[in-house]
Amino acid sequence: MHRYRTHNCGELRDAHIGAKTRLSGWCHRIRDHGGVLFIDLRDHYGMTQCVIDPDSPAFAQAEKLRSEWVARFDGEVRRRPAGNENAETPTGAIEVYVREIEVLGPAAELPLPVFGDQPYPEETRLKYRFLDLRREKLHANIMLRGKVIDELRARMKRQGFFEFQTPILTASSPEGARDFLVPSRIHPGKFYALPQAPQQYKQLLMMAGFDRYFQIAPCFRDEDPRADRLPGEFYQLDVEMSFVTQEDVFAALEPVIHGVFDLFKGERVVRPGPWPRIPYAEAMLKYGTDKPDLRNPLEIVDVSEEFSRDDVSFKAFRGKVVRAIPAPGAAAQPRSFFDKLNDWARSEGAPGLGYVIFEEENGALAGKGPIAKFIPAEVQAAIAAKARVKAGDAVFFSAGEETAAAKLAGQARLRIGAELDVTKTDSFEFCWVVDFPMFEWNEDEKKVDFSHNPFSMPQGGLDALDTMDPLQIKAFQYDIACNGFEIASGGVRNHRPEAMVRAFEIAGYGEEEVVQRFGGMYRAFHYGAPPHGGMAAGLDRIVMLLAGEQNLREVTLFPMNQRAEDLLMSAPSEATPKQLRELHLRVNPPQKT
Repeated sequence: MHRYRTHNCGELRDAHIGAKTRLSGWCHRIRDHGGVLFIDLRDHYGMTQCVIDPDSPAFAQAEKLRSEWVARFDGEVRRRPAGNENAETPTGAIEVYVREIEVLGPAAELPLPVFGDQPYPEETRLKYRFLDLRREKLHANIMLRGKVIDELRARMKRQGFFEFQTPILTASSPEGARDFLVPSRIHPGKFYALPQAPQQYKQLLMMAGFDRYFQIAPCFRDEDPRADRLPGEFYQLDVEMSFVTQEDVFAALEPVIHGVFDLFKGERVVRPGPWPRIPYAEAMLKYGTDKPDLRNPLEIVDVSEEFSRDDVSFKAFRGKVVRAIPAPGAAAQPRSFFDKLNDWARSEGAPGLGYVIFEEENGALAGKGPIAKFIPAEVQAAIAAKARVKAGDAVFFSAGEETAAAKLAGQARLRIGAELDVTKTDSFEFCWVVDFPMFEWNEDEKKVDFSHNPFSMPQGGLDALDTMDPLQIKAFQYDIACNGFEIASGGVRNHRPEAMVRAFEIAGYGEEEVVQRFGGMYRAFHYGAPPHGGMAAGLDRIVMLLAGEQNLREVTLFPMNQRAEDLLMSAPSEATPKQLRELHLRVNPPQKT
């Protein structure tokens, strides 16, 4: 007999009844029923109910066991007594009558329970992550993550993509976030950067003639954490293809992402392809975001023109961008519904959310509410027509500078959809967001900057860069949005050296700096560069959505906390004086105030 087990804890069935077995695992739950001990023994594969009564020679040893002790049980498989079967577990028809126990690893008092799924402080969960990972839901999430990766790999390979590994120590690149820098011992005063993405390397692979690349790539960005973005590192399905248009990329990647979601959807519904193509400007207008949640059917409309009329006496909206958010059936809601939304808008820094409730009077729509009296009936009718509302509905308004008005309207749309229960909760709704602006105005630095990926091809090529207002140029850039999350982003690349230099010049980089920072790619473009494009899909976010979680930490093995600290391994930590000397570094911490 094997030293530790003949079967795992998820394996025994009716066919094993009468057989001798040896199991090893963790004591998940211990119950004392009138002197008879029932111990649910757990391992990676499942759970088996073990029974020890006072007649068993193992009873005295069993009484010493506590939660999460690791033990070996020898015994016989028998059928559970009638009425005691558990149809919800694969081993629910049998139990093991235990005759011998060996303690393999006793456990100290637990800082958090493994049995059950009760919430616990994040600090405790991360410090004792090895215990947290034993919990059923988190364990299942991590296994789901592995299955999703396997499926992504298989689907990519079936489409003729080959997996490559690109360097981790590389040069700094303007990807939109801070780099993690690694000091060089051999080259004093110089630093490597951990890659924010394998962007340049995957493009260079196309220059090298490999045609179809993919990688489950680790990426590193020194940016502030949030629920849908982990601090430090994350993983993405990174893809690049040669001799492709934007449509070719869509045709290759949409079936992969759709197929993975369809395979792991459970009871949920996955929107079939082809997915909607929504231009960026339209997404910002209709949804107030470039990652729209299409489970919510509400669409925002612009009513700035209606509020700019001379006969509208509501001066607070005059001269501002005004967005209207429909609220179907809201007329039946109590006053507290409207007050709560107004208070929420104030908490977001806005003056509030104006609103008009539409009712029917004498066969026509009539607006009611605090601002309705300032809006003539003709304008009310125009607003109702634009927002496609009828009697019994309401319209909320967000006003201000365009970006702020759009953002508040987008957030209000989500809240109103949830409050009125019109947002679906059992589906995955995808879309492509296309035609992103190539450049944007950087208000902090008072200059034109790249709005998305600096290596994308401008629509119109070099001619557009030379003749158009940079803020009017669109790029061959695209995102996949699902349920309000950006899960993938990409573009067709700018593969002509003169166009690359011109694009960077517009963003404030001289040709000399371009050559210095992107010399490898710049040189490659001079030696026969194929048209190419690709994208990257966020693995962590995909798994988070499939697992039904709201935080990426619930689908990641050893995440950091909100302060970018690894509480389990005590990182970051101070370097020793010897390490600093070897790296030719001196620490200059900020002054304490």
